[in-house]
Amino acid sequence: MPSWPQILGRLTDNRDLARGQAAWAMDQIMTGNARPAQIAAFAVAMTMKAPTADEVGELAGVMLSHAHPLPADTVPDDAVDVVGTGGDGVNTVNLSTMAAIVVAAAGVPVVKHGNRAASSLSGGADTLEALGVRIDLGPDLVARSLAEVGIGFCFAPRFHPSYRHAAAVRREIGVPTVFNLLGPLTNPARPRAGLIGCAFADLAEVMAGVFAARRSSVLVVHGDDGLDELTTTTTSTIWRVAAGSVDKLTFDPAGFGFARAQLDQLAGGDAQANAAAVRAVLGGARGPVRDAVVLNAAGAIVAHAGLSSRAEWLPAWEEGLRRASAAIDTGAAEQLLARWVRFGRQI
Repeated sequence: MPSWPQILGRLTDNRDLARGQAAWAMDQIMTGNARPAQIAAFAVAMTMKAPTADEVGELAGVMLSHAHPLPADTVPDDAVDVVGTGGDGVNTVNLSTMAAIVVAAAGVPVVKHGNRAASSLSGGADTLEALGVRIDLGPDLVARSLAEVGIGFCFAPRFHPSYRHAAAVRREIGVPTVFNLLGPLTNPARPRAGLIGCAFADLAEVMAGVFAARRSSVLVVHGDDGLDELTTTTTSTIWRVAAGSVDKLTFDPAGFGFARAQLDQLAGGDAQANAAAVRAVLGGARGPVRDAVVLNAAGAIVAHAGLSSRAEWLPAWEEGLRRASAAIDTGAAEQLLARWVRFGRQI
């Protein structure tokens, strides 16, 4: 039987955990049987040791086993998530939130997992709330939203109540740990595809390994300027996950005609300011924010295309960029947001 001294001893000796030990530790945390000092020691020691994909996969698997699932057969096989770890320390507008709306308007079902702000002034949930979207819906209503609007939002604290034991400790530690990776890996709808941003270049490959073990079609992305998104200020690194394997590549948006942006052109503010940025982009405003939204939406559409073994990389990007741009230019994205807000008011 595992124990905290045994597990913490291995980690502080800089040794990987034996199979099942990470799962045991996470189960202790999720059931309220771990003390705050044990949770903090585990999170920090595993981070300093450098977690493996197997260890992180066990943590995420246990977290999902404690989550409130969506009802059976309500999540389409080709649903995608567009989400990042947060914690990049760069207070940008909510690019993944905008991209999620654009992807749904392009006809790809989106079930987004998200939370309030990590390091920025406004997280995805804060901005959606400011736009009038109901963020507090339970599994049945998220499933209905997905069916009727084409997009649903799983608010992490609503779906992962058992994680509250770790959440408080995370806030008190105040530095990124292995727990920062878990949000994008624990979408309770378990979509098979996604564009997943990672603020931590050294851990993005670990996340990709977890998705590969699940045989997901995912692009794990890290902007080479530090963003947990595909960036337009420079190149990005992409870990392309398909058919159980991971390929690492450098991606330059200039190859598709995107102008280089400055990081301050993507700067965000509080929830109201970021909501205004969403309305502007969906309303057709041109410029660096729209470019970054189109790029990230296209990435999610590419990941979706990867569910088909016939998808080819460059044609998939060209098609993704075309569909993302059209979703904005036809007004489809603006209309989808209006329908989503209306759905929340009518239930």
